[in-house]
Amino acid sequence: MNAESETDRDARKPPAGVAVVVIGYDDAAHVTDAVRSALAQGPAVREVVAVDDCSTDGSAGLLDRLAASEPRLRVIRRRANSGGCGTPRNTGLDAVTSPYVMFLDSDDVLPPGAVDALLEAAEGAHAEVAGGLCVRRELPSGREVPWEPRLYALHAVVPRPARRPRLVHDTLCVNKLYRTGFLRAHGIRFPEGRFPYEDVVFTARVLAAAPRIALVPDRVYVWHVRRSTGRLSISLDRSGVENWRARTEACRQAYEVLLGAGQKELARAVRAKFLDHDLRMYVRELGLRDAAYRRAWWELTRAHLAEYDADDWARNPAAPGRLVGRVVLASPEPCDLPRLRELAARPARLCPPYARAADGTPVWSDALPVSLEPLRARPVRALPLAVDAELRPCARGTRLRLRLRLRLRLHELYGRVAQAGPESVEAEWLHRDDGGVVVRDTAVPLAPCPSGSEPAGTAGSEAVALAQGPEPAGRAGSRAVALARGAEPAAAVALGPCARGAEPAGTAGSVRGGAWSAEVAVDLAALSALGAGTWDLRLRIRFRDGVSRDVSAHALRGAGLLRRSAVPSVRHGVVLVQPYATHSGALALRVAPGVRGVLSVARARLRRLLH
Repeated sequence: MNAESETDRDARKPPAGVAVVVIGYDDAAHVTDAVRSALAQGPAVREVVAVDDCSTDGSAGLLDRLAASEPRLRVIRRRANSGGCGTPRNTGLDAVTSPYVMFLDSDDVLPPGAVDALLEAAEGAHAEVAGGLCVRRELPSGREVPWEPRLYALHAVVPRPARRPRLVHDTLCVNKLYRTGFLRAHGIRFPEGRFPYEDVVFTARVLAAAPRIALVPDRVYVWHVRRSTGRLSISLDRSGVENWRARTEACRQAYEVLLGAGQKELARAVRAKFLDHDLRMYVRELGLRDAAYRRAWWELTRAHLAEYDADDWARNPAAPGRLVGRVVLASPEPCDLPRLRELAARPARLCPPYARAADGTPVWSDALPVSLEPLRARPVRALPLAVDAELRPCARGTRLRLRLRLRLRLHELYGRVAQAGPESVEAEWLHRDDGGVVVRDTAVPLAPCPSGSEPAGTAGSEAVALAQGPEPAGRAGSRAVALARGAEPAAAVALGPCARGAEPAGTAGSVRGGAWSAEVAVDLAALSALGAGTWDLRLRIRFRDGVSRDVSAHALRGAGLLRRSAVPSVRHGVVLVQPYATHSGALALRVAPGVRGVLSVARARLRRLLH
């Protein structure tokens, strides 16, 4: 028999090759690491094309020396700096000869096995594009955060992008493998010149061509985030309003590309993604900017949102990003920035006042009656619940058992909270670098707040005081928040409805609903066991029917709050404790035990003063 099976022919067929295009400008400290990570992928990488965008720091020379001993590496020197990432990527794309191409930035790396995982998926699914998980690695801490993990949770094949609109949320080009012929056949290229967020437009052009896409859960790209570097990357440098102008323009072009290709649902998804991701991220940072920036940002944002039509706003109308967008669009001048920041947080928090129109409709405020009616139909597990938090030293703490007192107050939200029946809250401190904290839920009885224990405030005040009454009943059996690594888990803390009349006073249209409070002792010894670090507070509120809602807590400001203190410790001598509010207003805690911890805080403070 001379017949040759298809399997035999496939076994003898040379494997498809991949080209990796590495771009860099004045990045001599990292570019060779990036190139080596591509070469280390093995024989699947047929060529590495390194494009130097007219560097002045000797980067090109380093690449030339590496290429002298590595035949797969080709170096292209551009004669003039392009000012962006799109032009050098296009230069590299024009030069590749392999069937598949990937893109890599000079300050990032490809993890081992990345190319093999993507190539196998593309070949196995006959896909024009294959994508995998990217992780953002914060340096120097090493903390890793997955990018769009929901999209890459499982192996999947998407015959057409319209079947998975979530694809528009992953605007990165670097965690994907592309069939070179597909890009060239459709004329898909990056925007040229200084065009920040060029990958947003490139991704839209790819999706507009309706490729078959394979998705894999493998880590295929490590995105290094160096915030302390002297020169931030284009995407991280958000200090100037031109960055926001560039982002809105990229999102506008992405929408137009998809709409022009007949991909109406994907175009709508691009606008939804802008509200849920881009808008919320920048709103959280508005408090860090000066008045001139805020006015310019507000004007740009209103102009962009004015292009949205009724269908754009009607989809998921209670989503936090849409509520934020409608408030911005309704006000000609920047307003309510602290409250918008809280609503833009993740998870979202809608803080007081809770105003109503004359007909009883929930509205943003008396001065800006943007309707919040969609909140009435939103599931309680997705409501933007607001919990105030304050952290103080615990009077019962001892030198042997260091404790802090965490006091919480859950606000009513147009009757939805009382309707759901809150029963308990669990506190969890997450270590920002490794997340090595867990809390077990152990129920304790409900305990009402003492009558008249809450001071009156003013409507719209950012800081609403917590109940200052005695410890709720049932607390004696509760346990403190603890580390997962061998320490005892914390108990759930009972919430009790505050007495009528105890909530802050509001305006004539404000809702005088109830509120619920709780208190828990935080075990500082457990938090300091890992050494110096930052801890983020997360809460889980459980309701009568078993439904729960995970929230963060609004950090109250006021006398004695958010103040650094030195707590004596037998084990460490002293523990520095600094509660603070994050950019989104959430409560977090810095802990620095011992002399070494104190010195690390002093050095960090000195660096901030010098820079």
